[in-house]
Amino acid sequence: MTTVTPTSPVMSIDHSGTRAGYQWCRKLARTHYENFPVASFMLPQKLRDPVAVIYAFARCADDIADEGDLNDQQRLEKLDEMAAAVHRIETHQPPETPLYLALADTVQRHHLPLQPFYDLLSAFRQDVTQTRYANFGELMDYCRRSANPVGRLLLHLSGNAGERNQALSDAICSALQLINFLQDIGQDYAGNRRIYLPVDDMVRFNVSESQIAAGETSPGLRALVRHQAQRAAQLLRAGSPLGTRLTGRFGLELRAIVLGGSRVLDKIHRQENSYSRPRLNRADRLAIVWQALRQGFH
Repeated sequence: MTTVTPTSPVMSIDHSGTRAGYQWCRKLARTHYENFPVASFMLPQKLRDPVAVIYAFARCADDIADEGDLNDQQRLEKLDEMAAAVHRIETHQPPETPLYLALADTVQRHHLPLQPFYDLLSAFRQDVTQTRYANFGELMDYCRRSANPVGRLLLHLSGNAGERNQALSDAICSALQLINFLQDIGQDYAGNRRIYLPVDDMVRFNVSESQIAAGETSPGLRALVRHQAQRAAQLLRAGSPLGTRLTGRFGLELRAIVLGGSRVLDKIHRQENSYSRPRLNRADRLAIVWQALRQGFH
């Protein structure tokens, strides 16, 4: 994987195309359901478009790895094309498409490093080629590339990318990735034959692949899900001080994300059906915003 350093400003590009690119990214961010807010009203307005661009890049790569009728080789080739597009941004020649025009402008305006985008693509390539994880360490290495780069990019956007903040962000992002795995056990297997539960823990809790394939919830699977939920909760708590270290609306958004993750974990812990995806309702979201505001005054 190519290692890159923060890029120098890209050359000027067509402003009408860039505006259309940002509109395209905003629309994508609005039309995909997520339990955790994406470019929400809580963010400073100047950051909403860049956050939508980062989300759109990750969403497009994720869809290549997961959706449609492409075979594995075709998926890898399309992910390689995305990596080549990032490289073209690095060399001041962004592709003339909405996503990359907006991404090039975001990189230029906010002096973003490009390595996190390459890391994301490496994780999505792994989704195509690897469907089992031997242990929790392997799973965390995947989280390091699939989730943590997004948090680091957001810190760069807000001007808060110090070493301590990045470590706290990594804990939060890895926790959120683990939560997503627990929400989508059945969907991940049915759609792509992937299992994001460590194999050694499956053995420990007497959970078989055939049981997951059949959608059967057993005491062992419930115990394993709760075990993983506890790991996610520990990571979420470890990273949560970042929400009060960051000020203003960016800190508010982060506190809301942490509180949302915690609330989803509570639902996962209580539910009997391990294949049910817990969703945050309007009451949950109002409570999260209220708690996030209160924490900001402490």
